[in-house]
Amino acid sequence: MLWPNTLIFIPEPSPLLILISVLLVVSIPLLLHLVIYSRTSDTLPTVLLLGPSGAGKTALVTLLERGRPVATCTSQIPHTVEISLPVKTPVASSCFRSPNDPTWEVTKKLFVQDTPGHGKLRHYAMDSISKPQNLQGVIFVVDAADLSSDAGEGARQTAEYLHDVLLQLQKRATGTKSSRAPQEMPVLIAANKLDLFTALPATLVKNTLESELTKVRKSLSAGLLDSGVGTKDLDAPEDKDWLGEYGEGKFEFTQLEEFNVQVKVLGGNVTGAEGSDVRQWWDWIGSIL
Repeated sequence: MLWPNTLIFIPEPSPLLILISVLLVVSIPLLLHLVIYSRTSDTLPTVLLLGPSGAGKTALVTLLERGRPVATCTSQIPHTVEISLPVKTPVASSCFRSPNDPTWEVTKKLFVQDTPGHGKLRHYAMDSISKPQNLQGVIFVVDAADLSSDAGEGARQTAEYLHDVLLQLQKRATGTKSSRAPQEMPVLIAANKLDLFTALPATLVKNTLESELTKVRKSLSAGLLDSGVGTKDLDAPEDKDWLGEYGEGKFEFTQLEEFNVQVKVLGGNVTGAEGSDVRQWWDWIGSIL
């Protein structure tokens, strides 16, 4: 007999209560979307752009940002631009994401930080590596035509700078106090100016740089011996100033995989009589996002 009486006390839905319920149902998802979107846009991944002067770094930045290269001058300070990947460039993190997802477009955006290539200004690049801000990858631009010079000066100077960069990335793994392995750091060696007749193809650029890096290692080792460091100290496995596997053998980029540094060499050209060709570099950027 109590059940019918209980039904009498159930309140009737009021228009105000219905309106408040509808507003909550609509507003809560919108607020969550705004919060997530704002956080995502504030933490866009960064790709660090470096390399020797004259290799075409700043011209590459303008091409990535504006879709066309423009006349540039030698950079004196770092500068960062926000770029968006071309529509047809796939993004690794979006392979299972629906195009209708509102954050899908955000995954195709990133910051590119250009750094000066002059020898006295390279500390900017080293600081960006040692104190990264959401660093997702590194692009080292080289002049493929300069590497083919008979004098070998361009190849030597490029290899010396590349050695310092790779060693700094390697120290991220050897210098960590955590038991966890450091985040994988992809490195693209962008062989630029392949439109020139004297430019080396990407495969020969890779071989040339590995050969020059081997010479740099030997030169640094000889310098330590001349300064009075004993061979016992050089043979110590904890030596952190030796790039790659320790020993007198040939250096190869694959030796850095032990330190979660993945190096790839791809060719292209920022400018040229038939236009620019940076498709492989775009694909590489998409693969690390």
